[in-house]
Amino acid sequence: MNQNETPLFTGLLEHAKKNPIQFHIPGHKKGVGIDPEFRDFIGKNALSIDLINIGPLDDLHHPHGIIEEAQQLAAEAFGADHTFFSVQGTSGAIMTMVMSVCKPGDKIIVPRNVHKSIMSAIIFSGATPIFIHPAIDKNLGISHGITTDAVRKALEAHPDAKGLLVINPTYFGIAANLKEIVDIAHSYDIPVLVDEAHGVHIHFHDGLPMSAMQAGADMAATSVHKLGGSMTQSSILNIKEGLVSAKHVQAIISMLTTTSTSYLLLASLDCARRQLATKGKELAERVMGLADLARKRINEIPNLYCVGEEILGTKATYDYDPTKLIISVKDLGLTGYEVEVWLREHYTIEVELSDLYNILCIVTPGDTEEEINILVEALRELSYSRTEITSSTKALEVHVPNIPLLALSPRDAFYSEVEVVSIEESVGRIIAEFVMVYPPGIPILIPGEIISQENVDYIKENLEVGLPVQGPEDPELKTIRVIKEYRAIK
Repeated sequence: MNQNETPLFTGLLEHAKKNPIQFHIPGHKKGVGIDPEFRDFIGKNALSIDLINIGPLDDLHHPHGIIEEAQQLAAEAFGADHTFFSVQGTSGAIMTMVMSVCKPGDKIIVPRNVHKSIMSAIIFSGATPIFIHPAIDKNLGISHGITTDAVRKALEAHPDAKGLLVINPTYFGIAANLKEIVDIAHSYDIPVLVDEAHGVHIHFHDGLPMSAMQAGADMAATSVHKLGGSMTQSSILNIKEGLVSAKHVQAIISMLTTTSTSYLLLASLDCARRQLATKGKELAERVMGLADLARKRINEIPNLYCVGEEILGTKATYDYDPTKLIISVKDLGLTGYEVEVWLREHYTIEVELSDLYNILCIVTPGDTEEEINILVEALRELSYSRTEITSSTKALEVHVPNIPLLALSPRDAFYSEVEVVSIEESVGRIIAEFVMVYPPGIPILIPGEIISQENVDYIKENLEVGLPVQGPEDPELKTIRVIKEYRAIK
């Protein structure tokens, strides 16, 4: 196939050139009926291809024309047997993966540091999660991937599991030995599902971690919009036939996808695939050089540490993506969130995420050396301003709470009869809702887990420093929903 072609985008342009009279949705009719200020900002070109699944433009739910061709080109580019476009983001693709292999009561092996979409899919499917403890980095205060040893133990204990889900790479760019993990799972005939939300680019450069399809995984949900150049909310789901059926996956993703699919998002996927397939290695090379420059210069700044290849060497840190800049700020005596706010207010810099101890900055083909220079200058100013304030700034002590005990399946807990109690009174109770820090969307508590004092203290610590704790119905987290307890009547 010719990876320079864009059948979907080209088809949309050809249709728009005909300037058809539209008696179909969307109601703005090529932008004529839209708010003028918005039309002037977005532009007539974009609005002219904001279309719907009419005959000439194919149908994402039953592709047989330009969408099918675009998906076939993507499959070839990513080394997959089949590729499905997602306009529901990677969350929709992840839910599709889980629901394609699990039905109520089935077991699925997952790391505890999974994205909330995975836990949502487990609730929807009625599956029971078997958690693997991810390796915790006590220096950085973050979770890494799962080890091959932990995978072996989980599969020996649960050979009847219907799937193994792996995050590769993690939000912070750390990768485990995915190939070995896939081989272990396949020896049990268990499919491997990969959350590849932060790894669309790794397939196209040998200096980056191995991609899911290269490792032989069965399914991979991949965010093209995060690092691959497509529009926000557009992702792909790659499939290898064998332990999973592409036809079954198509049926599931169709159930979870809007019938009013955005052709702007679909076209951006088509063009992003072209760029990755034809220029991916060249672009990655330049980005890795920019990131290495930033890393070297940041590590020259007092009390800051930007993670490099020295993190490798453990079973949980088999490889890493150098385009992710994990910057530890704890030695400044500041939280990551405080640094995020300082950068915003003083330099109009927005970081990817912050937590109690770090900020994360991503470098992509959209960056130049100019942006790197501004980031380094800002961090240097912050560091020296802290040095002037006090020469004995106390570094923050890193701690991460233990994984709570799962007392009930997430689905049963979510649909149980509940009561609302104060967060102080919730210790020892079974939670019936999610509590997570977003981003990255990793749960502190999921429905069915027993709340400990350590969990409550950690939630309060995140709230006190301003980190975005989300999930509960009470946005202030003064109260929490727990499973109702019935006491004996006296």
